[in-house]
Amino acid sequence: MKFKVSSGLNIAASSWGLESDPLVVLLHGGGQTRHAWGETGEKLSKSGFHVLAIDLRGHGDSDWHPDGEYGIDNYKKDVVSILQELEKPAAFLGASLGGMTSLSIAGDQELKEMCWALVMVDIGLYPNLEGSQEIVDFMNSGGDGFESVEAAAKSVSNYLPHRKRPRDNRGLEKNLRLKDDGRYYWHWDPRFLDSRPKDMPEDYKERQKDFAEGVEIPTLLVKGAMSNILTQKEVNDFLEAISHSEFVEIEDAAHMVAGDRNDIFAAAAIEFLVNHTPLKAN
Repeated sequence: MKFKVSSGLNIAASSWGLESDPLVVLLHGGGQTRHAWGETGEKLSKSGFHVLAIDLRGHGDSDWHPDGEYGIDNYKKDVVSILQELEKPAAFLGASLGGMTSLSIAGDQELKEMCWALVMVDIGLYPNLEGSQEIVDFMNSGGDGFESVEAAAKSVSNYLPHRKRPRDNRGLEKNLRLKDDGRYYWHWDPRFLDSRPKDMPEDYKERQKDFAEGVEIPTLLVKGAMSNILTQKEVNDFLEAISHSEFVEIEDAAHMVAGDRNDIFAAAAIEFLVNHTPLKAN
């Protein structure tokens, strides 16, 4: 399915479950697509939730912005536009970039009626800069494309040696696009990285902190035990800003928690959401 949002862009989404069930919106990390949530979406729907996984602008099957506008505020406006169309509040389950976008909505006092719970997946108020740069370097390493899906899989395997390699590459293939030159490229607009500041502006850090301090809904922070994006410092800062937040650490998982240990991650997210779910809509 696709939504035409206020910016005029078409935003792609996948849906699971009954529309009468409480809504959970899944927002992926930078350079990923909605397909990163496949297993999680199915498990959440079987637990009584209406689930919507969105391709952020410039990613997957969503439109690329003609001027390369890929800031948190841009993603935020797109998601808010979708929720206004659905006329239904949501729990946000956001990984990395998706988590920062979720926080900017959940902590916005003018939008708080749109959210009933917040799950931050391996991201605090903002990412650890050193760890974030490692991810950016990996993303840039595929700039010239890959000769085959297998070559892309090998690149991912080298970058994530702790993760067991899947039996086939069908899942990975959804995150690639085949261009006319016969090479496979990551399924996102390269200008997405160009919009990323080399240093984290202080005003952005302050704004994210302000959003966090404005969060009143039930909140869960999920950390991959091996993560270099959400270090103990970022955990401490987050739990100080949102003192009512619950915290879970997933063993044998790095930054891509949902992909590394989906069984444990999904169980923790489901337990949290079930405990805090609102009444079903009539």
